[in-house]
Amino acid sequence: MFRTRFWGVRGSIACPNNKYMKYGGNTSCVSVECGADLIIFDTGSGIRSLGNYMLEEKINKASIMFSHTHWDHINGFPFFKPAYTSGTELSVFCGNLGESDTKIFDVLSNQMKNPTFPVSIDIMQASISYNDFQAGETFFLSDEIEIQTAPLNHPKGATGYRVNYLGNSVCYVTDTEHTIDEPDENILNLIANADLVIYDATYTDAEYPKFKGWGHSTWQEGVRLCTKAGVKKMAILHHDPSHDDDFLNEIAKEAKTMWDGSFIATEGEEISFKKNDTENTSDIIFSKFDNSC
Repeated sequence: MFRTRFWGVRGSIACPNNKYMKYGGNTSCVSVECGADLIIFDTGSGIRSLGNYMLEEKINKASIMFSHTHWDHINGFPFFKPAYTSGTELSVFCGNLGESDTKIFDVLSNQMKNPTFPVSIDIMQASISYNDFQAGETFFLSDEIEIQTAPLNHPKGATGYRVNYLGNSVCYVTDTEHTIDEPDENILNLIANADLVIYDATYTDAEYPKFKGWGHSTWQEGVRLCTKAGVKKMAILHHDPSHDDDFLNEIAKEAKTMWDGSFIATEGEEISFKKNDTENTSDIIFSKFDNSC
């Protein structure tokens, strides 16, 4: 099994509002299952439901990959119940944070200190390892799971990831700001011929000039990168809080017109890969799952 699930698709701040029910209001959290191995990308508010799912399914081991440590990508970590559960094993990874002496443990523990949180990180009973690395490194979680990384253009830095597993690949590329008329070679190299790319599309091309320097990209730039790199499918992620369901409905239509391989990432949606032995390829299957845990 090689399956991607969306638990949180919003950027900046959660939007618990009836205008955001179709696509979801939780901040960034995406899971990738490689057989029995679970990989989690970012711990925004969407991770709360993922944690409950892990407890229900008795999943007691996971690897957590942080793109970076801005609050919308880490604020769900203190509400991730498996971290408080004895017998759970968590391996936490984060690329360079822009400052050589800043460690992922320090960032996660500092958000759980007075006066901003009632209990410290020491209360967590899981066995947790904290691993810092330089964006651009490649490492293995197992003999079958390769993780490639690349630096992204974001204030204080961010890391893009590629999971290679049994001939298929999923890329998680958020948060990053593009350069107009010049594709990001780091991203092109990371996503080349990938089956699925999950891309930071906070803005539209029309909106972007007003937010230049904020560290985010557009769905149109995602399409340009993915079509140039030979990608099969692209998920539009990190929806701006001002983009409600009606706005995203219009983006979905425009994106399909520009490139049929693009779609809006939606909470409760999953994408899996099934080997097609006849054609020696993999079919990409879209379905729903219950994320109301």
